Amino acid sequence: MASAEPAEPAKKTSRAGRNLPAAIGVGLLLGAAILVSLLTVRYLFIGIIAAAIAVGTYEFAQALQRAAKIRLALVPLLVGGQAMIWLAWPFGYRGALIAFALTVLACLLWRLPGGADGYLRDISASVFTAAYLPLFGAFAAMLVPPADGVGRVLAFLIGVVASDTGGYIAGVLKGKHPMAPSISPKKTWEGFSGSLVAGVVAGSLTMTLLLDGHVWQGVVFGIAIVLTATLGDLVESLMKRDLGIKDMGTLLPGHGGLMDRLDSLLPSAVVSFLLLSAFLN
Repeated sequence: MASAEPAEPAKKTSRAGRNLPAAIGVGLLLGAAILVSLLTVRYLFIGIIAAAIAVGTYEFAQALQRAAKIRLALVPLLVGGQAMIWLAWPFGYRGALIAFALTVLACLLWRLPGGADGYLRDISASVFTAAYLPLFGAFAAMLVPPADGVGRVLAFLIGVVASDTGGYIAGVLKGKHPMAPSISPKKTWEGFSGSLVAGVVAGSLTMTLLLDGHVWQGVVFGIAIVLTATLGDLVESLMKRDLGIKDMGTLLPGHGGLMDRLDSLLPSAVVSFLLLSAFLN
């Protein structure tokens, strides 16, 4: 009788929890596209925001449909989302808020023919999506128009990337104490400490070197970005747990969906706009 073939050794799961080379490659490509837009015609960055919000909205709609049978008013959200982003350019937050209100009205009307079954559920999810993606994204677009808009956008992006990277490295190397085990088991207090250190350093440097700001403003900005980036990550983790899914999509190798990269950026855009407007105007 032929002897049984030896079983292949089980593959060890990386502590990173993802395909690290693919994640780095995708991150570098996205970063390069953003830098090219900012260093050539900075308003191209608004187009990148608009495209990202459209893709993220579609991914979110598909995830809700697959996992929970929630039907977003997708067409009004896509059209209204673009209106929020582009009207924020010439008209600021007033343009974004007017577009948001009109988008909500359009969602209410769009869902009417679907009947009463699940109407409140679908409309609630649609209004949440309109606020969470395009309205928050409009605050990133509002960073661009000022004369120092490139510096403001870079301060925002570098702050979020520093928070994510510092937390990731510290969490992988030293993470032992879960921060919110029922929401995101891999997020640790050690990782959060790494985020704080990296975020404060990044905030201090960008505020003084890229913008006409002070070190103390950079410290406040860095801490605020770390808090909002962490909040955004935890919120999306909780939404995915509620839906019973791992990722919102599969568009970006090593990252999941685009929504899985927007989670920390969206709430941070709001705080970045508010703080930079207060500090620099």
